[in-house]
Amino acid sequence: MARARPPTASRRAVLGAGASLIAAGSAAAAAPGGSAEAEARRILERYQGFGDKASGGPGDEASGAWIEGELKSLGYACRRQPFDVPAYAGDPPALSAGEASATLIPQAIVAPTPGVTGPLYVYGQGRGAIALIVLPHARWSTAKGSVERQVKAAAAAGARAAVIVTTGPTGEACALNAPVDQALFDIPAAVMAPRDAEPFLRVAAAGGTAGFRMAGRAFRRPAYNVTARLDRGAAKTLVISTPRSGWFSCAGERGSGLAAWLLLARWAAQARLPVNLALVATSGHEYEYAGGERFIAEVAPKPAQTALWVHLGANVAARDWHERGPLLAPLPSADPQRFLLASPPLVAAARVAFAGQPGLEQPYAADPAQAAGEFASILKGGYDPVVAIFGSHRFHHTRSDDLRCVAPGLIPPVAEAMATVIAAALNA
Repeated sequence: MARARPPTASRRAVLGAGASLIAAGSAAAAAPGGSAEAEARRILERYQGFGDKASGGPGDEASGAWIEGELKSLGYACRRQPFDVPAYAGDPPALSAGEASATLIPQAIVAPTPGVTGPLYVYGQGRGAIALIVLPHARWSTAKGSVERQVKAAAAAGARAAVIVTTGPTGEACALNAPVDQALFDIPAAVMAPRDAEPFLRVAAAGGTAGFRMAGRAFRRPAYNVTARLDRGAAKTLVISTPRSGWFSCAGERGSGLAAWLLLARWAAQARLPVNLALVATSGHEYEYAGGERFIAEVAPKPAQTALWVHLGANVAARDWHERGPLLAPLPSADPQRFLLASPPLVAAARVAFAGQPGLEQPYAADPAQAAGEFASILKGGYDPVVAIFGSHRFHHTRSDDLRCVAPGLIPPVAEAMATVIAAALNA
């Protein structure tokens, strides 16, 4: 039987550097009492503090500027990659019927209306002016596909507005992603929390009328990706990507991945990796990954010049919850609805590195049919080898995705495991 090849000095140096840097975190976190967990907490709290991260909005702009500062302090050369995205400003949409009223989430690309009044009905059970589209239970994230087909069908049957009920695990409304440059349907639409739907279902069953209003302003505004490079004169480049934008504050959806990404950025800058480094924190995520698509098309190294692409998408390390009827209690463990995909030669290394981490302990071979988010665009672009994490935690795309949805201690193990996979992929 052949003996396993012992790690080279270079490999030991890389892995040792990864362990020490990720354990130490930033220089600030390495002070007495500091740790990678403390560094993760610092990143999460700072990111949460910027508020909602809708593409091109104040929170997204501010978080991008902060990320630039973090990367520059590590020696990266940063540039902004600009593009534009849809936006909506003004009063939130609302549905009212008799004494019942509910505040809704505008569905992008927004088609404002001063008001639609008429019969309210449940889609599939008649016709009317306002269609109430009740979705089956899921962790909803996009209007493309099933939602798009139902709204279009309602419009074809005469509906002049649609209200989408995103039935899911929290009772809250789930904002839905949409394309960046073309509306999915021609009628105004908005999203309702399932916990608000009951009185409207009764009105619809009784053949009653309702009023829908979404009288704000739809427009486009600038957004930007934060790109960073550290050139070492190598033939190939390691790319590490993560989205930074999202509908709301996105502590679990975005913050956990961003924290792991920044830990890896520090490790990669100081480890003796035989590659150049290219990093990106994309905006435009809600618009079917517009920022990621732009990065691939205009800035990213070509597949032939890329040694490895690592993507940290949604739900990298959000916490799980105990569920008891309508009551939810946070757990210290990670939500297992997160997926680890890797090029086939890296699956075994990923399985060893992520052993014991819920969800991630079962890596899958990268397959465009199973990929989601920006990772699908990366695979479509022809990049290989690749490794990515993505998923949907319980409060995905809801207003309650705040610091209650994260536990800083869950993040360093993900970064450490990914550093191990990177070193194995680069044979460093």
